[in-house]
Amino acid sequence: MSERKDLRDYWKKNLRYVSILITIWFSVSYLCGILLADSLDKIKLGGFPLGFWFANQGSLVTFVILIVVYVRLMNSLDQEFDVDEQ
Repeated sequence: MSERKDLRDYWKKNLRYVSILITIWFSVSYLCGILLADSLDKIKLGGFPLGFWFANQGSLVTFVILIVVYVRLMNSLDQEFDVDEQ
């Protein structure tokens, strides 16, 4: 029973991580890259409008960073619940 509870806690934490990371990804790619692009275009980053940067580079860079963060979070979570492969 306690192992089952531990696995439920593991999945709860996993889903919390995924929810937070998807919210960040949605905010950067959809909100900043599409909905707020006109407002952000008033700000320049490296000579380019910020809305354009978010739509092209920012969402890709953020997505790669989120993957790295997720891998690190899951590795530490696996060790915490002793379900890691090593």
